[in-house]
Amino acid sequence: MNRRRALLLSILGLPLAAWASVSHRSRENPYYQGPESAHFDGLRFHLGPLTRDKSRSDLIAWRFGGERAAWPASFPSPHRDTPPQRVEGEALRVSYIGHASVLIQTHGVNLLVDPVWSERASPVSFAGPKRVNDPGIAFEDLPPIDAVLVSHNHYDHLDLATLTRLGGNAGTRFIAPLGNDAIMGEGVGVQRAESYDWGARVEVGRGVFVHFEPAYHWSARGVLDRRMALWCAFVIETPSGSIYHVADTGFGDGAIFQRMREKHGGFKLAILPIGAYAPRWFMRDQHVDPEEAVRIMQICGAERALAHHWGTFQLTDEPIEEPPQKLAEALARENIPQERFAALRPGAVLVV
Repeated sequence: MNRRRALLLSILGLPLAAWASVSHRSRENPYYQGPESAHFDGLRFHLGPLTRDKSRSDLIAWRFGGERAAWPASFPSPHRDTPPQRVEGEALRVSYIGHASVLIQTHGVNLLVDPVWSERASPVSFAGPKRVNDPGIAFEDLPPIDAVLVSHNHYDHLDLATLTRLGGNAGTRFIAPLGNDAIMGEGVGVQRAESYDWGARVEVGRGVFVHFEPAYHWSARGVLDRRMALWCAFVIETPSGSIYHVADTGFGDGAIFQRMREKHGGFKLAILPIGAYAPRWFMRDQHVDPEEAVRIMQICGAERALAHHWGTFQLTDEPIEEPPQKLAEALARENIPQERFAALRPGAVLVV
């Protein structure tokens, strides 16, 4: 996407990732060339009948037909984390960095998921959603990172500037779903970026494995590459239980969450999105709301849950503090103790 188009979309108030969700035709895939499969037609990835691309008229109706809540220019967190170098044994320490970025430490392995330290979730530095709070961990305070997991290529999840900074550590692996290695190679060198299909199981050390699992979502970096790179959820298998990390997803028919429970036997922790859901008619196919996040926790058999994807970048219409409020209401309706599903501010830490 060129700078003029990015500026125009910013002036119009159109989130760049949402604009890319509208239907466009292209016959070349710049990221991935591989055999057709149940979820790849030779050009684009899909979820069969659950794949529903928005039209330009849908996008315009959303951005000019509804009301967007005003977010504060600054929403600083009272927390700041300085994580330990390692967390050994069965203890699980998860630091909430902000939006979809988390640091997971357990069994001596450090995993960084969807790291974004940039000021904007955007292809350019002068336009696009701007963060309203600092990352919960200063970049220089990060411990050694064994693997960076990137769930998909939207700018609020795959940030090349941050990946380039992380690429200075030769011991760090960069792992993502199919096609994203080509994009990540722009920042960290294609020889160091690995990509895998749904169903893959990859060892990251000390008996910890990362599984690539489906999510009800999509991908795009511009206006011509919709669904040309794969997206995923991660299951992190450890000797003391599994962690289900869902970056972005709609609820769909709920079937994949039940399948995850059957396949992995329930979870020690589920890290689930609760924000960027309004208006529902436009967002429900790609982003769950807090009530649906609670349903996912129940369906997948998670003992505990941690909320993410709220309160840092304004991508959609809901007020900044509404997601945790609605999460608390949903938990109360289900008679679930509030502490079982935590909504933390950046820099706060969950220890299981």
